[in-house]
Amino acid sequence: MRKEQSDFGWDWGPAFAPAGPWKPARIVQLQSRNIHVVNTDLDIYRKGQINYLSPDQEQPWVVNASLDFVGSLPRRPRLFVEIRDIESGELLAGQLSRDVMVTESSITGVVDLTGITPELWWPSGLGNQHLYNITITVDSDDGEIARVTKRTGFRTIFLNQRNATDSQRAQGIAPGAHWHFEVNGKEFYAKGSNLIPVDAFWPRVTTEKMTRLFDAVIAGNQNMLRVWSSGAYLHDFIYDLADEKGILLWSEFQFSDAMYPVREEFLNNVAQEVVYNVRRVNHHPSLALWAGGNEIESLMLPQSRELDPENYPRYVEEYEKLYISLILPLVYENTRSISYSPSSTTEGYLSVNLSAQVPMTERYENREAGSYYGDTDYYNYNTTVAFNYSNYPVGRFANEFGFHSMPSLQTWQQALDPADLHFNSSVIIRRNRHYLPQGPDSWEGSVLGMGEMTLAVEKYYPISENQDPIANFSAWCHATQLFQADFHKSQIQFYRRGSGMPERQLGSLYWQLEDIWQAPTWAGIEYDGRWKVMHYVTRDVYQPVIISPFWDYATGDLEVYITSDLWESSTGIVTLKWLTLSGDEMANNAGTPTTLSFNVGAINTTRVYSTNIRDLNIPELKDSILLLSVSSQGHCPNSEDVTTFTHENYFTPVFPKDLAIVNPDLELSYDDETEVFTVEAKSGVSLYTWLDYPAGLVGYFDENAFVLIPGQRKEIEFVTQVDGKDGEWQRKVTVRSLWDQRATY
Repeated sequence: MRKEQSDFGWDWGPAFAPAGPWKPARIVQLQSRNIHVVNTDLDIYRKGQINYLSPDQEQPWVVNASLDFVGSLPRRPRLFVEIRDIESGELLAGQLSRDVMVTESSITGVVDLTGITPELWWPSGLGNQHLYNITITVDSDDGEIARVTKRTGFRTIFLNQRNATDSQRAQGIAPGAHWHFEVNGKEFYAKGSNLIPVDAFWPRVTTEKMTRLFDAVIAGNQNMLRVWSSGAYLHDFIYDLADEKGILLWSEFQFSDAMYPVREEFLNNVAQEVVYNVRRVNHHPSLALWAGGNEIESLMLPQSRELDPENYPRYVEEYEKLYISLILPLVYENTRSISYSPSSTTEGYLSVNLSAQVPMTERYENREAGSYYGDTDYYNYNTTVAFNYSNYPVGRFANEFGFHSMPSLQTWQQALDPADLHFNSSVIIRRNRHYLPQGPDSWEGSVLGMGEMTLAVEKYYPISENQDPIANFSAWCHATQLFQADFHKSQIQFYRRGSGMPERQLGSLYWQLEDIWQAPTWAGIEYDGRWKVMHYVTRDVYQPVIISPFWDYATGDLEVYITSDLWESSTGIVTLKWLTLSGDEMANNAGTPTTLSFNVGAINTTRVYSTNIRDLNIPELKDSILLLSVSSQGHCPNSEDVTTFTHENYFTPVFPKDLAIVNPDLELSYDDETEVFTVEAKSGVSLYTWLDYPAGLVGYFDENAFVLIPGQRKEIEFVTQVDGKDGEWQRKVTVRSLWDQRATY
């Protein structure tokens, strides 16, 4: 039995090493001429579809239904497929399979739905999640033998790794190969994050907990999660929830950050594991991809070459034997609807030949200058260059990037004694597993991880000496979250802008979505469900149409871009307004136009303004802020209604710690009848305006971490997921800003 690798710890999780079965087990007694179904493979695809080519959307749907069983079937069994709409119960189709294939342990039938047009399933934000029940019945002249019903949806999902065509290159797309997803024949921008194991003890991962987490994913404007390997294969009910909510799940086989054995016994075991899980999960429309493992090609092979160059060819051969020669054919033999990639980060492939001993020829580092291939990851803990855009990787898709931060004081209080709630607490340092020390008595690694967060805060955010240790500690935790949020925001804006650049970048999945315990991690959602600053900020920059400033702080160059992931072009107005931090408007708007019109193409970006800070009439850089807003008209995907899209952003020509911050004199009130919080800034611009709620409650504000100018009132609602306070918590909600961060840190 293979043990879950993360049970023994990761840089974001503890080494609890739980043991014992965590899924139901049963004993089944079979009568003669009877079977027990142990697995179901329901493959829905377009006629003629194969895994590594874009399916023809004009072809009819095909349903390939297969039951794995123990027991024995009678001679000449029949297989019948019935498809019903979930909502209406209306019968879409009911057909007897003409060709039934029976083996010792499975029965398979295929039905062609020519002339039948089901409603399509779409990811969140791209259309409806229409679902159907498909019932597979096996019978014979003696009566019914087995019946299985699976809920599913009709969609095609395809990972396009094909070479850029001449016509695409003529449109400005750089040469090389694509790396993006297409759903129902439409390319889209994948917005999301990486999902780690939700708990170290899987029996605690309930439907209620996963519903709250996936609700936060949808509220965060995300449409895809990468299910990181080295956890466990997700339970069926988690895929069911993803089907309902429209969350695509890039799924991986459980191999991560290691070179694995290739002896025959191990490969035979892996083969059973792969076949079982591919067949089990295949009917879920939320399934987006199967990947062989995590960072094998991008990290483990280069490390193997560096540490043991003489044996590097053997390591490549072993990698290809497991992930390409073994797993790839097993995936393609059991599904025609899902693409496969051998590694989570990869340069893509050169060719596919399923009859070859190694059926996929990887590109590895065979790259041509000026061409783009594959997906990227990015981790840089040198915080002095955190906001230098030239350091971010330029590629077709960003599947991992991030930085760690501390959880909130309320979350720390769930796990620590009050005496440990301070800056240099040994317990907190021990829970930082970034650069985990090798020896049980070594502190060097954990201290280094804490130091990276500290250096980031000190470089970019205001600090002061507060004698209250709890207030000091709480403010420091919050400041690490500010840096994490800004760092992610900077990268997401950069990657999204890439949709209109030569790299044609079409996806960003940050690291990571959620926590497995109370500790410093890369997560945007804490262990009990509380949102960090990052989840609010990424939610904001994952809106369909955004306005983004790009500042080269070395040269002073400033550019403003509109980026859209809509499927049609959009027109609108940009508003630019320079203020002092007291809220006064600058004369002549500092030489900047107040409004600009624009047109941005489908899944594209356009530059609407550029200047150099030195050329503007700004009296004092540290006492200035540029407010940016956009209002545009367009169509949501699969909608005929015209929608108004708005987004607000801001820019300061110095980093936050150097700003001449004015006390905004924030005022917070709550209306019991409307259940709305109102925040107003009385005397100054409020940066990083932050509403916080007490412990014992789980939920989120519909807006947070925003900017307020003097006299502006913002109404905020709270979405309650778990109310452990019996409705008495509203008076304990607090509000603070960057001014308070300086005053209390």
